[in-house]
Amino acid sequence: MNQDITVPPPSNSVHKPKLRPTLNSYFNKPTLFKAFFFCFLPFLISLFLIAYLNQSGKNSEMVLLAGFCNGSDIANVDSSESKSVPFQETRTGHACSTMGEPCISCTTFNILAPIYKRLDQQNQSVRESDFRAFWLARNKKIVNWLLYERSSIICLQEFWVGNEELVHMYEESLGAAGYDTFKLARTNNRGDGLLTAIHKEYFKVLNRRELFFNDFGDRVAQLLHVQSVAPFSINQNESVQQEIIIVNTHLLFPHDSSLSIVRLHQVYQILQYLETYQRENKLSQMPVILCGDWNGSKRGHVYKFLRSQGFVSSYDIAHEYTDSDADAHKWVSHRNHRGNICGVDFIWLRNPHNSQKLLKISWAEAAFGIIKYQLKKVSLAENDAFAFLRADSSGNHITYSAFCDALRQVNLTGLSHGLSFQETKDLWVQADADGNGVVDYEEFKRIWDATWLQHMDEDCSLEDLNEGIAEDEAIGFAVKKAVLFPHEVEKGIWPENYSLSDHARLTAVFSPVRLRCSKHSL
Repeated sequence: MNQDITVPPPSNSVHKPKLRPTLNSYFNKPTLFKAFFFCFLPFLISLFLIAYLNQSGKNSEMVLLAGFCNGSDIANVDSSESKSVPFQETRTGHACSTMGEPCISCTTFNILAPIYKRLDQQNQSVRESDFRAFWLARNKKIVNWLLYERSSIICLQEFWVGNEELVHMYEESLGAAGYDTFKLARTNNRGDGLLTAIHKEYFKVLNRRELFFNDFGDRVAQLLHVQSVAPFSINQNESVQQEIIIVNTHLLFPHDSSLSIVRLHQVYQILQYLETYQRENKLSQMPVILCGDWNGSKRGHVYKFLRSQGFVSSYDIAHEYTDSDADAHKWVSHRNHRGNICGVDFIWLRNPHNSQKLLKISWAEAAFGIIKYQLKKVSLAENDAFAFLRADSSGNHITYSAFCDALRQVNLTGLSHGLSFQETKDLWVQADADGNGVVDYEEFKRIWDATWLQHMDEDCSLEDLNEGIAEDEAIGFAVKKAVLFPHEVEKGIWPENYSLSDHARLTAVFSPVRLRCSKHSL
Protein backbone atom coordinates (compact mmCIF):
# COMPACT_ATOMS: atom_id res chain seq x y z
CA MET A 1 0.00 0.00 0.00
CA ASN A 2 1.38 3.30 -1.11
CA GLN A 3 1.74 6.14 1.30
CA ASP A 4 2.42 9.72 0.42
CA ILE A 5 5.72 11.00 1.65
CA THR A 6 5.70 14.54 2.76
CA VAL A 7 8.85 16.39 1.84
CA PRO A 8 9.51 19.49 3.88
CA PRO A 9 9.93 22.62 1.87
CA PRO A 10 13.53 23.72 1.23
CA SER A 11 14.87 26.28 3.56
CA ASN A 12 16.92 29.27 2.58
CA SER A 13 20.16 27.60 3.88
CA VAL A 14 21.33 24.30 2.49
CA HIS A 15 22.43 21.79 5.16
CA LYS A 16 25.35 19.69 3.90
CA PRO A 17 26.89 16.79 5.81
CA LYS A 18 30.34 17.49 7.36
CA LEU A 19 33.14 15.91 5.35
CA ARG A 20 36.48 14.66 6.81
CA PRO A 21 39.28 16.99 5.77
CA THR A 22 41.51 15.57 3.00
CA LEU A 23 45.11 16.22 2.13
CA ASN A 24 43.92 18.06 -0.97
CA SER A 25 41.96 20.44 1.19
CA TYR A 26 45.19 21.38 2.94
CA PHE A 27 47.28 21.44 -0.18
CA ASN A 28 44.88 23.93 -1.72
CA LYS A 29 45.49 26.33 1.15
CA PRO A 30 48.63 28.29 1.90
CA THR A 31 48.99 26.67 5.30
CA LEU A 32 51.94 25.95 7.59
CA PHE A 33 51.16 22.28 7.15
CA LYS A 34 52.00 22.51 3.45
CA ALA A 35 55.37 24.03 4.28
CA PHE A 36 56.01 21.41 6.92
CA PHE A 37 55.08 18.51 4.64
CA PHE A 38 57.12 19.58 1.67
CA CYS A 39 60.13 21.12 3.41
CA PHE A 40 60.69 20.07 6.98
CA LEU A 41 59.41 16.49 6.95
CA PRO A 42 61.70 15.28 4.11
CA PHE A 43 64.60 17.02 5.86
CA LEU A 44 63.89 15.24 9.14
CA ILE A 45 63.52 11.88 7.39
CA SER A 46 66.84 12.31 5.58
CA LEU A 47 68.58 13.17 8.84
CA PHE A 48 67.15 10.07 10.46
CA LEU A 49 68.27 7.81 7.58
CA ILE A 50 71.80 9.23 7.57
CA ALA A 51 72.12 8.81 11.33
CA TYR A 52 70.77 5.26 11.12
CA LEU A 53 73.17 4.22 8.37
CA ASN A 54 76.17 5.73 10.13
CA GLN A 55 75.23 4.18 13.45
CA SER A 56 74.61 0.72 11.98
CA GLY A 57 78.08 0.71 10.49
CA LYS A 58 79.74 1.70 13.76
CA ASN A 59 77.69 -0.29 16.21
CA SER A 60 79.29 -3.53 15.01
CA GLU A 61 82.66 -2.08 15.99
CA MET A 62 81.46 -1.13 19.45
CA VAL A 63 79.60 -4.21 20.62
CA LEU A 64 82.64 -6.17 21.75
CA LEU A 65 84.38 -3.26 23.40
CA ALA A 66 81.39 -2.47 25.59
CA GLY A 67 82.16 -5.41 27.83
CA PHE A 68 85.35 -3.85 29.11
CA CYS A 69 83.63 -1.35 31.35
CA ASN A 70 80.67 -1.64 33.68
CA GLY A 71 80.99 1.96 34.83
CA SER A 72 78.59 4.71 33.91
CA ASP A 73 81.13 7.19 32.52
CA ILE A 74 80.76 7.73 28.80
CA ALA A 75 83.72 8.54 26.58
CA ASN A 76 83.07 11.70 24.60
CA VAL A 77 84.44 10.77 21.18
CA ASP A 78 81.82 12.23 18.88
CA SER A 79 78.06 12.16 18.53
CA SER A 80 78.06 9.22 16.16
CA GLU A 81 79.93 6.78 18.40
CA SER A 82 78.09 4.29 20.54
CA LYS A 83 77.84 5.06 24.23
CA SER A 84 80.14 2.36 25.45
CA VAL A 85 83.67 2.49 26.75
CA PRO A 86 86.37 -0.04 25.82
CA PHE A 87 88.56 0.85 28.77
CA GLN A 88 87.94 3.10 31.72
CA GLU A 89 91.11 4.64 33.08
CA THR A 90 91.54 7.47 35.49
CA ARG A 91 93.96 10.22 34.51
CA THR A 92 96.25 9.45 37.42
CA GLY A 93 97.54 6.02 38.30
CA HIS A 94 96.60 2.80 36.57
CA ALA A 95 92.96 2.19 37.40
CA CYS A 96 91.38 0.92 34.18
CA SER A 97 89.45 -2.16 35.15
CA THR A 98 85.87 -2.87 35.95
CA MET A 99 86.73 -3.80 39.53
CA GLY A 100 88.80 -0.76 40.41
CA GLU A 101 92.07 -2.67 40.73
CA PRO A 102 95.26 -1.24 39.16
CA CYS A 103 95.96 -2.32 35.60
CA ILE A 104 97.49 -1.38 32.27
CA SER A 105 96.21 -1.95 28.76
CA CYS A 106 98.07 -2.81 25.56
CA THR A 107 96.88 -2.71 21.95
CA THR A 108 98.54 -4.27 18.92
CA PHE A 109 97.25 -3.58 15.41
CA ASN A 110 98.58 -4.15 11.90
CA ILE A 111 96.93 -1.16 10.22
CA LEU A 112 97.63 -2.29 6.61
CA ALA A 113 99.89 0.23 4.91
CA PRO A 114 98.15 1.97 1.96
CA ILE A 115 101.03 0.86 -0.30
CA TYR A 116 99.86 -2.74 0.26
CA LYS A 117 96.07 -2.29 0.30
CA ARG A 118 94.68 -3.55 -3.01
CA LEU A 119 91.60 -1.76 -4.34
CA ASP A 120 91.00 -3.86 -7.46
CA GLN A 121 91.40 -7.63 -7.37
CA GLN A 122 91.48 -7.68 -11.17
CA ASN A 123 94.29 -5.13 -11.26
CA GLN A 124 96.67 -5.79 -8.37
CA SER A 125 98.73 -2.69 -9.13
CA VAL A 126 95.93 -0.35 -8.01
CA ARG A 127 96.72 0.49 -4.40
CA GLU A 128 95.08 2.73 -1.83
CA SER A 129 98.24 4.86 -1.63
CA ASP A 130 97.31 6.34 -5.03
CA PHE A 131 94.12 7.86 -3.61
CA ARG A 132 94.74 10.32 -0.79
CA ALA A 133 91.06 10.65 0.18
CA PHE A 134 90.82 6.89 0.72
CA TRP A 135 93.89 6.30 2.88
CA LEU A 136 93.43 9.51 4.81
CA ALA A 137 89.82 8.71 5.76
CA ARG A 138 90.66 5.14 6.80
CA ASN A 139 93.64 6.16 8.90
CA LYS A 140 91.72 9.00 10.57
CA LYS A 141 89.23 6.42 11.70
CA ILE A 142 92.05 4.23 13.04
CA VAL A 143 93.49 7.17 14.96
CA ASN A 144 90.07 7.99 16.43
CA TRP A 145 89.73 4.42 17.65
CA LEU A 146 93.17 4.47 19.23
CA LEU A 147 92.36 7.71 21.03
CA TYR A 148 89.00 6.32 22.08
CA GLU A 149 90.49 3.16 23.59
CA ARG A 150 93.34 5.10 25.20
CA SER A 151 95.53 2.08 25.84
CA SER A 152 98.62 2.55 27.97
CA ILE A 153 100.74 0.93 25.23
CA ILE A 154 100.03 0.99 21.48
CA CYS A 155 102.01 -1.11 18.99
CA LEU A 156 101.29 -0.63 15.28
CA GLN A 157 102.66 -2.57 12.34
CA GLU A 158 102.67 -1.68 8.61
CA PHE A 159 102.85 1.97 9.61
CA TRP A 160 103.40 4.01 6.42
CA VAL A 161 106.59 5.76 7.48
CA GLY A 162 107.23 6.84 3.88
CA ASN A 163 104.33 9.32 3.86
CA GLU A 164 105.05 12.49 5.84
CA GLU A 165 101.41 13.59 6.00
CA LEU A 166 100.27 10.32 7.53
CA VAL A 167 103.21 10.23 9.95
CA HIS A 168 102.46 13.80 11.05
CA MET A 169 98.77 12.98 11.59
CA TYR A 170 99.57 10.04 13.89
CA GLU A 171 102.35 11.80 15.79
CA GLU A 172 100.35 15.00 16.26
CA SER A 173 97.13 13.24 17.31
CA LEU A 174 98.79 10.78 19.67
CA GLY A 175 101.15 13.43 21.02
CA ALA A 176 98.25 15.74 21.85
CA ALA A 177 96.61 12.84 23.70
CA GLY A 178 99.66 12.36 25.94
CA TYR A 179 101.67 9.72 24.09
CA ASP A 180 105.37 9.52 23.33
CA THR A 181 105.69 8.01 19.85
CA PHE A 182 108.60 6.08 18.32
CA LYS A 183 108.68 4.98 14.70
CA LEU A 184 111.07 2.64 12.89
CA ALA A 185 111.24 2.03 9.15
CA ARG A 186 112.03 -1.32 7.59
CA THR A 187 115.39 -1.56 5.88
CA ASN A 188 115.96 -1.07 2.13
CA ASN A 189 113.27 1.63 1.86
CA ARG A 190 110.35 -0.77 2.00
CA GLY A 191 108.05 2.15 2.85
CA ASP A 192 106.39 0.79 5.98
CA GLY A 193 107.56 0.02 9.49
CA LEU A 194 106.54 0.15 13.13
CA LEU A 195 105.07 2.75 15.48
CA THR A 196 105.04 2.32 19.25
CA ALA A 197 103.22 4.82 21.48
CA ILE A 198 103.62 4.97 25.26
CA HIS A 199 101.20 7.04 27.34
CA LYS A 200 103.19 9.48 29.47
CA GLU A 201 100.68 9.41 32.32
CA TYR A 202 101.42 5.73 32.86
CA PHE A 203 104.99 5.03 31.76
CA LYS A 204 108.33 6.77 31.48
CA VAL A 205 110.64 5.47 28.75
CA LEU A 206 114.00 4.63 30.34
CA ASN A 207 115.69 3.29 27.24
CA ARG A 208 114.95 2.08 23.75
CA ARG A 209 116.69 0.02 21.11
CA GLU A 210 116.16 -0.65 17.43
CA LEU A 211 116.75 -4.13 16.03
CA PHE A 212 117.59 -4.63 12.36
CA PHE A 213 117.45 -8.25 11.27
CA ASN A 214 119.12 -7.45 7.91
CA ASP A 215 117.58 -10.56 6.42
CA PHE A 216 115.49 -11.68 3.50
CA GLY A 217 112.40 -9.77 4.65
CA ASP A 218 114.01 -6.46 5.74
CA ARG A 219 112.24 -6.81 9.06
CA VAL A 220 112.88 -4.79 12.22
CA ALA A 221 111.84 -4.66 15.87
CA GLN A 222 111.59 -2.03 18.59
CA LEU A 223 112.54 -2.60 22.22
CA LEU A 224 111.41 -0.14 24.90
CA HIS A 225 112.39 -0.34 28.55
CA VAL A 226 109.75 1.56 30.54
CA GLN A 227 108.93 2.29 34.18
CA SER A 228 105.54 3.03 35.69
CA VAL A 229 105.08 6.70 36.56
CA ALA A 230 102.86 6.05 39.56
CA PRO A 231 103.67 3.14 41.86
CA PHE A 232 101.58 0.00 41.63
CA SER A 233 99.95 -0.56 45.01
CA ILE A 234 100.50 -4.20 45.73
CA ASN A 235 98.91 -4.03 49.17
CA GLN A 236 98.34 -1.49 51.94
CA ASN A 237 102.02 -1.37 52.82
CA GLU A 238 103.80 -2.06 49.53
CA SER A 239 104.08 -0.05 46.31
CA VAL A 240 106.54 -0.39 43.46
CA GLN A 241 107.37 1.50 40.30
CA GLN A 242 107.34 -1.47 37.98
CA GLU A 243 109.71 -1.77 35.04
CA ILE A 244 108.67 -3.57 31.86
CA ILE A 245 110.30 -4.42 28.54
CA ILE A 246 108.06 -3.98 25.50
CA VAL A 247 108.86 -5.31 22.02
CA ASN A 248 106.99 -4.44 18.82
CA THR A 249 107.70 -6.40 15.63
CA HIS A 250 106.30 -7.75 12.37
CA LEU A 251 107.71 -11.06 11.18
CA LEU A 252 108.18 -12.19 7.60
CA PHE A 253 105.15 -13.58 5.74
CA PRO A 254 105.72 -17.31 5.01
CA HIS A 255 105.38 -17.24 1.21
CA ASP A 256 106.55 -20.86 1.29
CA SER A 257 107.42 -23.31 4.05
CA SER A 258 111.17 -22.91 3.60
CA LEU A 259 110.83 -19.35 4.92
CA SER A 260 109.66 -20.67 8.29
CA ILE A 261 113.29 -20.82 9.35
CA VAL A 262 113.61 -17.07 8.66
CA ARG A 263 110.70 -16.20 10.96
CA LEU A 264 112.06 -18.53 13.63
CA HIS A 265 115.46 -16.88 13.33
CA GLN A 266 113.90 -13.42 13.69
CA VAL A 267 112.33 -14.44 17.01
CA TYR A 268 115.60 -16.05 18.08
CA GLN A 269 117.39 -12.74 17.47
CA ILE A 270 114.79 -10.85 19.52
CA LEU A 271 115.17 -13.22 22.47
CA GLN A 272 118.96 -13.17 22.20
CA TYR A 273 118.88 -9.38 22.28
CA LEU A 274 116.56 -9.41 25.30
CA GLU A 275 119.01 -11.60 27.21
CA THR A 276 121.96 -9.43 26.18
CA TYR A 277 120.19 -6.17 27.06
CA GLN A 278 119.20 -7.37 30.53
CA ARG A 279 122.65 -8.81 31.22
CA GLU A 280 124.60 -5.76 30.03
CA ASN A 281 122.38 -3.36 31.97
CA LYS A 282 122.42 -5.61 35.04
CA LEU A 283 118.65 -5.63 35.20
CA SER A 284 116.66 -7.77 37.57
CA GLN A 285 113.99 -10.02 36.14
CA MET A 286 110.94 -8.10 34.92
CA PRO A 287 107.83 -8.74 32.84
CA VAL A 288 108.33 -8.81 29.06
CA ILE A 289 105.51 -8.01 26.63
CA LEU A 290 105.96 -8.94 22.96
CA CYS A 291 103.46 -7.39 20.56
CA GLY A 292 102.99 -7.67 16.86
CA ASP A 293 102.01 -9.49 13.72
CA TRP A 294 103.82 -12.83 13.97
CA ASN A 295 102.58 -14.15 10.60
CA GLY A 296 102.08 -17.60 12.09
CA SER A 297 99.32 -19.42 13.94
CA LYS A 298 99.19 -21.39 17.18
CA ARG A 299 100.17 -24.52 15.27
CA GLY A 300 103.37 -22.96 13.96
CA HIS A 301 106.99 -23.26 15.01
CA VAL A 302 107.25 -19.66 16.26
CA TYR A 303 104.33 -20.17 18.65
CA LYS A 304 105.89 -23.32 20.08
CA PHE A 305 109.30 -21.66 20.34
CA LEU A 306 107.90 -18.76 22.35
CA ARG A 307 105.93 -21.10 24.59
CA SER A 308 109.13 -23.01 25.34
CA GLN A 309 110.65 -19.72 26.45
CA GLY A 310 107.97 -19.10 29.08
CA PHE A 311 105.71 -16.76 27.09
CA VAL A 312 101.93 -17.06 27.12
CA SER A 313 99.40 -15.69 24.64
CA SER A 314 97.35 -13.10 26.54
CA TYR A 315 94.24 -13.69 24.43
CA ASP A 316 94.32 -17.45 24.95
CA ILE A 317 94.91 -17.06 28.68
CA ALA A 318 91.98 -14.64 28.99
CA HIS A 319 89.66 -17.03 27.16
CA GLU A 320 91.07 -20.17 28.77
CA TYR A 321 92.21 -21.70 25.48
CA THR A 322 94.91 -24.36 25.53
CA ASP A 323 97.73 -25.23 23.14
CA SER A 324 95.76 -28.19 21.78
CA ASP A 325 94.73 -28.52 18.14
CA ALA A 326 91.11 -28.28 19.27
CA ASP A 327 91.68 -24.68 20.41
CA ALA A 328 94.03 -23.71 17.57
CA HIS A 329 91.34 -22.19 15.38
CA LYS A 330 88.86 -20.81 17.89
CA TRP A 331 89.76 -17.28 16.81
CA VAL A 332 91.31 -15.52 13.83
CA SER A 333 92.91 -12.10 13.39
CA HIS A 334 93.92 -11.84 9.73
CA ARG A 335 92.65 -12.45 6.22
CA ASN A 336 95.67 -12.52 3.93
CA HIS A 337 95.96 -11.61 0.26
CA ARG A 338 95.21 -15.22 -0.64
CA GLY A 339 91.86 -15.07 1.14
CA ASN A 340 92.95 -17.39 3.98
CA ILE A 341 91.97 -16.51 7.55
CA CYS A 342 94.14 -17.34 10.57
CA GLY A 343 95.18 -16.07 13.99
CA VAL A 344 98.57 -14.35 13.70
CA ASP A 345 98.42 -11.30 15.99
CA PHE A 346 99.58 -11.85 19.55
CA ILE A 347 100.38 -10.02 22.75
CA TRP A 348 102.82 -12.33 24.50
CA LEU A 349 103.56 -12.06 28.21
CA ARG A 350 106.46 -13.56 30.14
CA ASN A 351 106.54 -13.00 33.88
CA PRO A 352 109.75 -12.99 35.92
CA HIS A 353 111.29 -16.42 36.56
CA ASN A 354 108.79 -18.22 34.33
CA SER A 355 109.96 -21.73 33.66
CA GLN A 356 111.92 -21.82 30.41
CA LYS A 357 114.57 -23.82 28.65
CA LEU A 358 117.97 -22.47 27.75
CA LEU A 359 117.50 -20.33 24.67
CA LYS A 360 119.98 -22.31 22.55
CA ILE A 361 118.22 -25.57 23.43
CA SER A 362 114.81 -24.13 22.50
CA TRP A 363 116.21 -22.80 19.24
CA ALA A 364 117.62 -26.23 18.34
CA GLU A 365 114.32 -27.97 19.10
CA ALA A 366 112.42 -25.43 17.01
CA ALA A 367 114.82 -25.83 14.10
CA PHE A 368 114.57 -29.63 14.30
CA GLY A 369 110.80 -29.19 14.26
CA ILE A 370 111.05 -27.37 10.93
CA ILE A 371 113.38 -30.06 9.55
CA LYS A 372 110.86 -32.72 10.57
CA TYR A 373 108.03 -30.73 8.96
CA GLN A 374 109.94 -30.40 5.70
CA LEU A 375 110.66 -34.13 5.64
CA LYS A 376 107.03 -35.06 6.40
CA LYS A 377 105.93 -32.62 3.70
CA VAL A 378 107.49 -34.93 1.11
CA SER A 379 105.76 -37.91 2.74
CA LEU A 380 108.74 -39.27 4.63
CA ALA A 381 107.79 -41.28 7.70
CA GLU A 382 110.24 -41.89 10.56
CA ASN A 383 112.14 -44.80 8.98
CA ASP A 384 112.18 -43.17 5.56
CA ALA A 385 113.38 -39.89 7.04
CA PHE A 386 116.27 -41.66 8.76
CA ALA A 387 117.21 -43.36 5.50
CA PHE A 388 117.03 -40.01 3.67
CA LEU A 389 119.34 -38.37 6.20
CA ARG A 390 121.68 -41.36 6.27
CA ALA A 391 121.99 -41.20 2.48
CA ASP A 392 124.86 -43.38 1.24
CA SER A 393 126.49 -43.88 4.63
CA SER A 394 127.93 -47.38 4.93
CA GLY A 395 126.84 -47.73 8.57
CA ASN A 396 123.44 -47.42 10.22
CA HIS A 397 124.03 -43.80 11.18
CA ILE A 398 123.96 -40.25 9.83
CA THR A 399 127.22 -38.45 9.13
CA TYR A 400 127.70 -34.68 9.35
CA SER A 401 128.21 -34.34 5.59
CA ALA A 402 125.01 -36.33 4.88
CA PHE A 403 123.14 -34.18 7.42
CA CYS A 404 124.27 -30.97 5.66
CA ASP A 405 123.37 -32.36 2.24
CA ALA A 406 119.87 -33.30 3.44
CA LEU A 407 119.27 -29.80 4.83
CA ARG A 408 120.30 -28.36 1.49
CA GLN A 409 117.84 -30.61 -0.35
CA VAL A 410 114.91 -29.38 1.77
CA ASN A 411 115.96 -25.71 1.21
CA LEU A 412 117.06 -25.02 4.76
CA THR A 413 120.67 -24.28 3.82
CA GLY A 414 122.43 -23.02 0.72
CA LEU A 415 120.11 -20.01 0.43
CA SER A 416 120.60 -16.42 1.56
CA HIS A 417 117.80 -16.87 4.11
CA GLY A 418 118.70 -20.39 5.23
CA LEU A 419 120.62 -21.71 8.22
CA SER A 420 124.15 -20.38 8.57
CA PHE A 421 127.19 -22.63 8.80
CA GLN A 422 127.45 -22.02 12.56
CA GLU A 423 123.74 -22.68 13.14
CA THR A 424 123.99 -25.94 11.19
CA LYS A 425 126.99 -26.92 13.27
CA ASP A 426 125.14 -26.10 16.50
CA LEU A 427 122.21 -28.29 15.43
CA TRP A 428 124.57 -31.15 14.71
CA VAL A 429 126.10 -30.86 18.18
CA GLN A 430 122.60 -31.09 19.70
CA ALA A 431 121.76 -34.11 17.55
CA ASP A 432 124.98 -35.97 18.31
CA ALA A 433 124.16 -36.46 21.98
CA ASP A 434 127.10 -38.77 22.79
CA GLY A 435 129.58 -36.72 20.76
CA ASN A 436 130.97 -39.64 18.76
CA GLY A 437 130.73 -37.82 15.42
CA VAL A 438 127.67 -39.64 14.03
CA VAL A 439 123.94 -39.76 14.81
CA ASP A 440 122.57 -43.26 15.26
CA TYR A 441 118.93 -44.26 15.07
CA GLU A 442 118.30 -43.80 18.80
CA GLU A 443 119.67 -40.26 18.71
CA PHE A 444 117.61 -39.54 15.59
CA LYS A 445 114.46 -40.93 17.23
CA ARG A 446 115.00 -38.67 20.26
CA ILE A 447 114.85 -35.67 17.94
CA TRP A 448 111.96 -37.00 15.85
CA ASP A 449 109.77 -37.73 18.87
CA ALA A 450 110.64 -34.57 20.82
CA THR A 451 107.70 -32.88 22.54
CA TRP A 452 107.56 -29.15 23.17
CA LEU A 453 105.88 -28.41 26.40
CA GLN A 454 106.69 -31.20 28.82
CA HIS A 455 109.14 -28.90 30.62
CA MET A 456 106.59 -26.17 31.28
CA ASP A 457 106.06 -26.54 35.01
CA GLU A 458 104.20 -23.94 37.01
CA ASP A 459 107.10 -22.49 38.95
CA CYS A 460 105.39 -19.26 39.94
CA SER A 461 102.11 -18.90 41.79
CA LEU A 462 100.07 -15.89 42.78
CA GLU A 463 100.99 -14.74 46.24
CA ASP A 464 98.48 -14.04 48.95
CA LEU A 465 98.68 -10.27 49.23
CA ASN A 466 98.20 -10.40 52.98
CA GLU A 467 101.45 -12.27 53.52
CA GLY A 468 104.90 -10.78 53.85
CA ILE A 469 107.39 -10.33 51.05
CA ALA A 470 109.19 -13.56 50.25
CA GLU A 471 112.84 -13.65 49.31
CA ASP A 472 112.19 -15.02 45.81
CA GLU A 473 109.21 -12.79 45.13
CA ALA A 474 108.76 -10.75 41.97
CA ILE A 475 106.14 -8.47 40.47
CA GLY A 476 104.45 -9.78 37.37
CA PHE A 477 101.17 -9.39 35.52
CA ALA A 478 97.96 -11.36 35.38
CA VAL A 479 95.88 -11.23 32.21
CA LYS A 480 92.51 -9.76 33.16
CA LYS A 481 90.83 -9.36 29.77
CA ALA A 482 91.64 -9.61 26.09
CA VAL A 483 89.44 -8.67 23.16
CA LEU A 484 89.63 -8.80 19.38
CA PHE A 485 87.77 -6.43 17.08
CA PRO A 486 85.69 -6.98 15.01
CA HIS A 487 83.88 -9.35 17.32
CA GLU A 488 83.16 -11.96 14.63
CA VAL A 489 86.83 -12.96 14.55
CA GLU A 490 86.54 -14.24 18.11
CA LYS A 491 84.31 -16.95 16.64
CA GLY A 492 86.69 -17.76 13.80
CA ILE A 493 84.72 -15.73 11.22
CA TRP A 494 86.00 -12.86 9.08
CA PRO A 495 83.24 -10.25 8.47
CA GLU A 496 82.94 -9.14 4.85
CA ASN A 497 81.90 -5.60 5.81
CA TYR A 498 85.07 -4.93 7.81
CA SER A 499 87.41 -2.57 5.92
CA LEU A 500 89.53 -0.88 8.60
CA SER A 501 92.41 -3.30 7.91
CA ASP A 502 93.07 -6.88 6.89
CA HIS A 503 93.96 -7.53 10.54
CA ALA A 504 91.87 -7.45 13.68
CA ARG A 505 92.81 -5.16 16.55
CA LEU A 506 93.87 -6.95 19.73
CA THR A 507 93.80 -5.32 23.17
CA ALA A 508 94.73 -6.92 26.48
CA VAL A 509 94.39 -5.69 30.06
CA PHE A 510 96.94 -6.70 32.69
CA SER A 511 96.96 -6.16 36.43
CA PRO A 512 100.11 -6.34 38.58
CA VAL A 513 100.41 -9.33 40.86
CA ARG A 514 102.99 -10.50 43.34
CA LEU A 515 104.56 -13.80 42.36
CA ARG A 516 106.32 -16.29 44.57
CA CYS A 517 108.83 -18.13 42.43
CA SER A 518 111.10 -21.08 42.89
CA LYS A 519 114.15 -20.78 40.69
CA HIS A 520 115.70 -23.86 39.20
CA SER A 521 117.42 -24.79 35.98
CA LEU A 522 115.70 -26.83 33.37
